[in-house]
Amino acid sequence: MGPPITVSHCWAKASPLDFHISLSRAIFGHSLNSASRTKMNNNGGVAGAGVGVPGGPYETKIAGLYDLLDTLGSGHFAVVKLARHVFTGEKVAVKVIDKSKLDEVSKSHLFQEVRCMKLVQHPNVVRLYEVIDTQTKLYLILELGDGGDLYDYIMRHESGLSESLARNYFRQIVRAISYCHRLHVVHRDLKPENVVFFERLGVVKLTDFGFSNKFCPGQKLETSCGSLAYSAPEILLGDSYDAPAVDVWSLGVILYMLVCGQAPFQEANDSETLTMIMDCKYTIPPHISKPCKKLIGRMLVREPEKRATLAEIAADPWVAGGGTPHECDTPLVAREQLSEDEHAAVIQKMVSGPIATKEQILESLEKNDYNHITATYYLLAERKLRAKRQEENAARRPEVLSVSRGNSRSLLAPPPHHAQPRTPQDAPPVTHRHTRTHARALC
Repeated sequence: MGPPITVSHCWAKASPLDFHISLSRAIFGHSLNSASRTKMNNNGGVAGAGVGVPGGPYETKIAGLYDLLDTLGSGHFAVVKLARHVFTGEKVAVKVIDKSKLDEVSKSHLFQEVRCMKLVQHPNVVRLYEVIDTQTKLYLILELGDGGDLYDYIMRHESGLSESLARNYFRQIVRAISYCHRLHVVHRDLKPENVVFFERLGVVKLTDFGFSNKFCPGQKLETSCGSLAYSAPEILLGDSYDAPAVDVWSLGVILYMLVCGQAPFQEANDSETLTMIMDCKYTIPPHISKPCKKLIGRMLVREPEKRATLAEIAADPWVAGGGTPHECDTPLVAREQLSEDEHAAVIQKMVSGPIATKEQILESLEKNDYNHITATYYLLAERKLRAKRQEENAARRPEVLSVSRGNSRSLLAPPPHHAQPRTPQDAPPVTHRHTRTHARALC
């Protein structure tokens, strides 16, 4: 079984300014380590990987703040580096974009992408910690995933995941998209490649906001963009469309893949795939439960006005069933999540650093800056939250102390390659392969 066709691009409908070019796709026209997942570059052609990697020394503005380590991915206009935040020692991903190689349209949409990432701060969305803007480079400091992406995980399960495990992942994705839509941000490129495992936290998170945009409820968008195998029919027709409905369609494709192990619309070529999507023609295997089949059918509906809303999806019996949803309290999305004592301890550590004065720290937090002060604060605060959660879990389940560290794994972590489809408990070790897969999603 080959991978689904996932050509990511935008189609022009009016002037060139109507293009919403994914910065991620523009700078990484080729999917890393996966030649079968071709992307489209700005000119509409298939771009190659590793061409025109930005060279030269990194600017002094980032020196002393982050130690740049391995290169995780590279493309036409950028590299993604594994990095260590010097003060806290926390690992992060740094996307280094060479602004001199971007045209005005790409540059405009880069800042649109950054704007949406700043707006969307949620435990199930990869966090943007800091933006360092220099004369020639833009550095995006991002949360680092450690467990690969959902696409590779699904491809290791020919018959799909167990419905209980699929439900856990799907609920988290729905939670992230619901939050985005409440902020009037549409993703427009939802697919398993853009869902990343965070094994240490036991969650999955949404990434790649390259096609995202703000929308006004009731007003339709015009730009057609996304990945063919996951795109709604109205997108492919080039019609104006309701923003939330296109994300709902993509959620339907993701859920189908989770439980079936393959894409619902997967043919030998783009033309046949397009026909299947337009006819909304797909087959669900008999082992899928009736409630799950019904939910998929409520999302993969040809007419967007007849599709289930996100609120209806969240309340669906299949989604709501299966026990208490997994919650995650990192990344920190508000200062109020810390107690006053914890907040004071973080500030004192930064003042002693010395990172900044107490007044500068409080001012940056109040203004919701994306600078080194706030990045340091949130990295330290999230470390506190993780430690606090580990202590609470150990107190609730003292028997975990007798389990060896190597065998203690989250049920939400993807299993190793040799695992059977129905045994998610066997999680893989953290390897550079997983980090590089996350780089592909960031790319």
